[in-house]
Amino acid sequence: MRQLFEVVAGYGLGGSTVALFGRVGGGIYTKAADVGADLAGKVCEGLEEDSPENPGTIADNVGDNVGDIAGMGADLFGSLAESTCAALVISAHSMDIVQTPDATYFPLMVSSVGILASFISVLFVRIGEVTSDNVESKLKL
Repeated sequence: MRQLFEVVAGYGLGGSTVALFGRVGGGIYTKAADVGADLAGKVCEGLEEDSPENPGTIADNVGDNVGDIAGMGADLFGSLAESTCAALVISAHSMDIVQTPDATYFPLMVSSVGILASFISVLFVRIGEVTSDNVESKLKL
């Protein structure tokens, strides 16, 4: 039992490493293109930040997307993997809990219920037609 949870701890370490590279490694190149596009458009040409006349606007938007959206997803995955694995490793090293197998798997049950609740909640959210005047209200549902 203890060896299995040591393997799970390795998974948690791997998950945090993948999250690190997803956050920093993937975003650094697009963020550099983002900054370069902003500087070239604003300083050299005197354009607005998201001007359609600036061909670097696409690089700017990609940099924002990778840095903000994909990076946050990587952070969420890292947090989920690390917290679940930490709880499993702690429960494996506690002799009182190991004698009760149901308590040992409690961290997995909490994570599983959370994932299932997320899937079920997505099924019941109704988006409707998205227009410029109701996007904010739909995001705040």
